[in-house]
Amino acid sequence: MIGQKLAVKLLMGYLADKPMEKLPRMFSLAEKLDRRNLHASQIQAVKKALLDEGSNWRLLVENLFREVDLRLIQKLVESFIVNANLLGGARAQAAAEKHDCNIPWAILMDPTSACNLSCVGCWAAEYGSNHNLSYEMLDSICRQGKELGVYFYIFSGGEPLVRWKDLIKLCAAHQDCYFFAFTNGTLVNEELCQELLRVGNFALAFSIEGDEEATDLRRGKGTYRKVIAAMELMRKHKLIFGYSTCYHRYNTESVGSDEFIDDMIARGCRFAWNFTYMPVGKGAKPDLIATPEQRAYMYRRAREIRETKPIFYMDFWNDGEYVNGCIAGGRCYLHINAAGDVEPCAFIHYSNVNIHDVTLLEALKAPLFQAYRRRQPFNPNHLRPCPLLDNPDALRAMVKESGAKSTDMLAPEDVDDLCAKTESAAAQWAPVADQLWAESQAKHDELSAG
Repeated sequence: MIGQKLAVKLLMGYLADKPMEKLPRMFSLAEKLDRRNLHASQIQAVKKALLDEGSNWRLLVENLFREVDLRLIQKLVESFIVNANLLGGARAQAAAEKHDCNIPWAILMDPTSACNLSCVGCWAAEYGSNHNLSYEMLDSICRQGKELGVYFYIFSGGEPLVRWKDLIKLCAAHQDCYFFAFTNGTLVNEELCQELLRVGNFALAFSIEGDEEATDLRRGKGTYRKVIAAMELMRKHKLIFGYSTCYHRYNTESVGSDEFIDDMIARGCRFAWNFTYMPVGKGAKPDLIATPEQRAYMYRRAREIRETKPIFYMDFWNDGEYVNGCIAGGRCYLHINAAGDVEPCAFIHYSNVNIHDVTLLEALKAPLFQAYRRRQPFNPNHLRPCPLLDNPDALRAMVKESGAKSTDMLAPEDVDDLCAKTESAAAQWAPVADQLWAESQAKHDELSAG
């Protein structure tokens, strides 16, 4: 069988010269690199989509080669597709079997609690600049992660680009990994763009709430125009970027509209990450939770968009059916906050351990993470994946049986008080989700039979 290093070298060569003509050869190499057949179905699905010359997925890739610097595409393929998925996935599975615990695909870290904005409903705005993960700790987490097969690292906050020089240094030190940051976009400048181009393995997702009115309502007047200016600067430098939204009761129709999505594509966004509002933290506003009708709208819109528009579109709640429910608790990812608390999810502020006191592997074996592993999925209906928003009794039970403590940096929150905020929303969503799930399963059965 062809060696891994030779396969990657061949792949980089195919990307450098008439890549669209060489897609069949690239997929052949991908299949060879996936030695444990962990990604066989995904490879076949992508292959089918990209070899269809009329598909929106092919248009996305054509746009990528035409508008993004080739070095960044090569680094995306090498560090993200090959290392983080094809090779890292096999190593992570072996580590999970050996250590009898979840091993994540990605690690989400908060380099700092500091942020230059104060967005409505965001707990990070309350924390100030009191907490930071040192560069040495960020580097240690990456090194420990790679030993377990983790090659994908995501930054949130706070505003991670407050620490952008340290993050660039980290990207340069770990060229075999791929890095990604959620950012409000207001700190992007010429110097940062030059550095992103230099390291090649760092992409940004700009947080935006829909149109100018919706964005400025939550993030402050003038923020929308700053985000658009940052996108224009990134595009000028031929960098990879996308957007992320938090859809809630007052902006769902805006972020799901053709007008908004087409505008983001026209501005150079290659991907979209969609989250739904979670009432976490002292300043949480339960009235922002999306209605069942809005969640159903976003469920249908996600599938329409993926079939028709040249953008990689994800919805972390409504796509639960593709990943068998909740991905947190180290099953696919975990979160380390700026104080070092190792949490199962960015929205679940409870923990047994701090990364300053334990290794990454020890954290993954902590009681709360093991409780997640025993219970996942939390619902047989994977459109009700979340232990907080959709199954609050599950979160109550796990926090109590594991003895996990609240990690809120200002106002520790009892798990019963937190779950009380979502009980009504969970009950209202259940019948709508069950109907959507039944429709989805019937469609799946029909396609399987055909």
